[in-house]
Amino acid sequence: MSKIEELLKQQQEITAAIQAEYARSKAEADKGEAQAQYEWGVIHYKGQGVPQNFAEAARCFKLAAAQGNASAQIDLGAMCEQAQGVAKDAAEAVRLYQLAADQGHAVGHCRLGLMYESGQGVKQDYQEAIRHFKWAAQHGDANAHFAMGSVYENHHGVEQDNAEAVRWYKLAAGLGHEDALIRMGLLLEQGHGVRQDYAEAMRCFMLLATKGHAPAQIQVGTMYDQGLGVKQDYLQAKRWFSLAAAQNDPVAQTKMGLIYANGKGVPQNYAECIRWYKLAAAQDNAAAMSNLGFMFEHGLGVDIDEAQALQYFNKAARKGDPNAIKNRDIIEARIAARQPHTP
Repeated sequence: MSKIEELLKQQQEITAAIQAEYARSKAEADKGEAQAQYEWGVIHYKGQGVPQNFAEAARCFKLAAAQGNASAQIDLGAMCEQAQGVAKDAAEAVRLYQLAADQGHAVGHCRLGLMYESGQGVKQDYQEAIRHFKWAAQHGDANAHFAMGSVYENHHGVEQDNAEAVRWYKLAAGLGHEDALIRMGLLLEQGHGVRQDYAEAMRCFMLLATKGHAPAQIQVGTMYDQGLGVKQDYLQAKRWFSLAAAQNDPVAQTKMGLIYANGKGVPQNYAECIRWYKLAAAQDNAAAMSNLGFMFEHGLGVDIDEAQALQYFNKAARKGDPNAIKNRDIIEARIAARQPHTP
């Protein structure tokens, strides 16, 4: 038997095993076995070998949740929050998370804490949120550790304490929470309430950046761009921004536009700058839209086009971009001043 024939035979055996597992799972779900109902719901939620079907996933989760399956209660709660396959219902999500929490499920406690923190489906109560976060954190939930860091960073029910936030983020990062590494790195980079430590910030960002994490790649690029704890190196900045931009990250695309606009480590190239800005603007990035408005206002790489500039400034202004608001007002005042005065 050739290698190709051997691999094809293995592929056939794997396919047969998968089909047998589908049949077994569905049969057990049809018999009312809660875990099988939950697993069948996951298959439809993720579209694993079947068309993705949120309504069928929700139906299966409901059956399992009614039998006390905590995982089904949590996943159905999330679907109620996001209106996936069911009507949006934050109060129902709270009820389901509470059922899971009552069974001692850490994720249920953490999700319930998030609902109390945001006041969705329940009266906002930071202390109750913290109680649930701490319970879940004590039982090893990484998201709960991250939530506690956020509580201290954003002073939700506690005095703002970025040093304590970093402590919680570090614990979360140790459990594999990627966003915790980013938040920890940003606090250390900025030195807000903690000792500024560029080297440790870079270590946090680099751990994720080398794994292809776009927000971390942007932070590494920013540190090289500004010379924060490292020798300023525009080529390194461009390298990291371009890696994130290749993942269609609008912030990174805007950074790439700025590199070409300012000629940082590359020849100044307004056409390339505008290309990157437009990619980011197509994703409603306010900074990119504001920058495009500036290019059209001043004829940088394009013909001067006040109407086009105003259009971009208006879009960015609606998103609260302060530069866009200022420039929009300037253009509107300029246009008004040109209008003929009628007594």
